[in-house]
Amino acid sequence: METGNSIEYSGQPSPCAALFAARQRRIFAAVQLRRPDRVPLFLAFGNLVADLHGASRQALYDDPDLSQTALEQAALRFQPDICTGMIHTPGPSRVLGDRMTRWPGHGLGPNASFQYHEGEYMKAEDYDAFLADPSDWAVRKYLPRVFSELSGLALLPPLAIASRGYYAIASYGSVLTLPPVAAALQALAAAARLQTEWVGQQIASVGKMAALGFPPCEFFMGPDVSAPFDYMADTLRGMQGIFLDMRRRPDKLLAAEEKVISFQVEVAIAACHARHVPYAFVPLHRGSDGFISLSQFERFYWPQLKELLLKLISSGVTPFVLWEGTWDDRLQYLTELPAGKTVGLFQKSDLFKAKDVLGGTMCIVGGMPVSMLMAGTPQQVREHTRRLCDVVGGGGGFIMSTDIGEMEGCSPDLIQAWVDATCEFGS
Repeated sequence: METGNSIEYSGQPSPCAALFAARQRRIFAAVQLRRPDRVPLFLAFGNLVADLHGASRQALYDDPDLSQTALEQAALRFQPDICTGMIHTPGPSRVLGDRMTRWPGHGLGPNASFQYHEGEYMKAEDYDAFLADPSDWAVRKYLPRVFSELSGLALLPPLAIASRGYYAIASYGSVLTLPPVAAALQALAAAARLQTEWVGQQIASVGKMAALGFPPCEFFMGPDVSAPFDYMADTLRGMQGIFLDMRRRPDKLLAAEEKVISFQVEVAIAACHARHVPYAFVPLHRGSDGFISLSQFERFYWPQLKELLLKLISSGVTPFVLWEGTWDDRLQYLTELPAGKTVGLFQKSDLFKAKDVLGGTMCIVGGMPVSMLMAGTPQQVREHTRRLCDVVGGGGGFIMSTDIGEMEGCSPDLIQAWVDATCEFGS
């Protein structure tokens, strides 16, 4: 029986129950900056589960049972402490006419990888409306631009008029019956049903994996939260727009960043409490070395990200941060975060330097280059694993994983060499 973050068994514990408990303790000790019995191993299989199963990525997205079977087979083959399979679902994107995303078999070939299609969905002239009322702007301006099936929402009156209660319904309620508006509301309902169906499948998957001895990967079970700069850049202004904003309208950009902190934190805390998950996933996209200058980082990126993280932490939420790109020249800033309150997956940073600077600040995740698991030799994999276990794993606070949290294209033989070396050198 599943109960919160653990599993109860009646009678004599089964071998799978013992494995589950040992793996869960291992992960928890590392997160708490303690030394577990062995360096924990996190395998984010991703699209690799389709390749190992001999099925297309589209087939796994379209068939949840097949996707679950592929994940179970991969987990039983390599025996990680925690693992993940293919993430998200294309269902809502399809019914909404999503202009932002491309999926295997839906905008891409059946074996392609999920793609995000960036656009300048928020124009420079939208800043004033966004700052005045981001909710109204998002519903009546932004959503119709992003989703073709939500074009009818542009016909709605200003949302603030709803504060008139009965009089708003009496005066403007009939707008909801307009065919474009009704179609948009129906599309939203259909997308919500598909997303809810997918969430139910994920909950069932957690139970099935637990029965096999694998704890859930709670790092990705909580809400997604963006650095305020990335929030404005990723799905709103786009790369070109945000770079121009730093030069042409810095005050409006800074004001917008402050505004998105408050409602992101509110939504994230509520989601963590509702899901009984202590983590929020914070993928960072545009704050790394070489992406923006240090002076831009100090003005537009770090203060706002730090404020966001501290507010989450003060509310009992542990940010699981993907420090995407290289952060070697910015690691010292991260020491300003409270010790043992964040988990960091580092992509291209020097992990040995990260351990030296941040070993007392956060649990470090990563270390194994996907390129080495694609084109290296077993000896190279073993030697790199040994060094990671000795140096980064020394004293605890380390979870072995790939450097990007994805394993698409990796060689099964090299993965096995890596797994074996982690168990050998990480003990």
